[in-house]
Amino acid sequence: MQQDWEPEDLIEVWTLLEDDMKRVRNKSGATRLGFALLLKFFEAEARFPESAREVPSAAVEYVAQQVKVPAGAWAGYDWQSKAIQRHRGEIRAAYGFRANTEEDQDRLAAWLATELCPVELSRDRVAAAVVARCRDDHVEPPAPGQVRRLVGKAVKDFEKRLSLDRLSHATR
Repeated sequence: MQQDWEPEDLIEVWTLLEDDMKRVRNKSGATRLGFALLLKFFEAEARFPESAREVPSAAVEYVAQQVKVPAGAWAGYDWQSKAIQRHRGEIRAAYGFRANTEEDQDRLAAWLATELCPVELSRDRVAAAVVARCRDDHVEPPAPGQVRRLVGKAVKDFEKRLSLDRLSHATR
């Protein structure tokens, strides 16, 4: 996610709407701010941030003003708690998404190896296609590191199948 935001872009992406405010109403302090930031980040990226550093500081300041919690409370949001797991589930449900499973990743790898790898050489574009496919399927995409591993596996599977296809039946 970009880190530098023009004021109008900040307002467009990070403004909490009425439904958003209803969702944060029953939360307080760092939990309120953390939930609001995760909510807007997910709305913009269709995934959750991997760490607090991934959320732009301008967005933290702007959202903190809206939820009436000091921006410094963001540092107190616990990334390992059961609360963040509940928050993620609540946010997924709000946007009609579900968590990514191993079966989803296996299906994505097979799709990449058979459909995308034969026609796309850029691993960055293949990775972008994974995220787009997940969004279309309303599945939370894997973390960026997992996407890179998934793309690597798909490319390896494609290359293995391609080299086997070139061998005669007798040679195989």
